[in-house]
Amino acid sequence: MAPTRDDPPLDADERTTLTAFLDFQRATLALKCDGLTDDQLRERAVPPSDLSLLGIVRHMAEVERNWFRPVLGGREMATIFAPDMDWEAAFRDVAAADVPEAFRVWQEECDHARALVAAIPTLDAGGHRGPTSHHWVSVRWVLTHMIEEYARHNGHADLLRERLDGSTGE
Repeated sequence: MAPTRDDPPLDADERTTLTAFLDFQRATLALKCDGLTDDQLRERAVPPSDLSLLGIVRHMAEVERNWFRPVLGGREMATIFAPDMDWEAAFRDVAAADVPEAFRVWQEECDHARALVAAIPTLDAGGHRGPTSHHWVSVRWVLTHMIEEYARHNGHADLLRERLDGSTGE
C-alpha cells in the first residue's frame, strides 16, 4: 500500500500547524521512496553526490533521534547508522544496508518523536541536545528545524527519484 499524505490544515493553532507540516514532509519522503527496489533505493543517482534515497532515510532516522530524544526526552545523543558519531556514515554506508530495517527504524523514530511532542504541554518547553550543550532550544525551534531538514532533503529526493525512474511530482 502506497504511503498517504495529508495536506496541513489552513487554519489551525501553532502546534497543529507545525506538526502537520512535519508529518507532510515525512510522508513526502516516504512517497519519494515508494515503489522502488532495494537496489534503486541504494543507488547514488546524481553523481558526483553520494546521496541515495536510502541514505536520506537513514540520515533522517538519525536526525529524528538526535533532536527529539535529547531535547524533549532528556536522553543522550546516540547514533543508529553512524558509528562514532560519523554522521556521514548514514549516507555513505548504504551498499549492504538493510532496507526494511532502515525504514522500520525511521518510522519508529518518527513515532517516538510524535509521542514526545504530544506529551509536551507547550511549544515553549524544550531542553538541551546533550549534557555538554550550552544551547537551550524550544520545541517550536526543533519542529521548525525538522521541517526545514526534511524540506531540504526532499528536494534532493526529488532529483534522485527523477534520475532513477523519471518520476516527478510534489
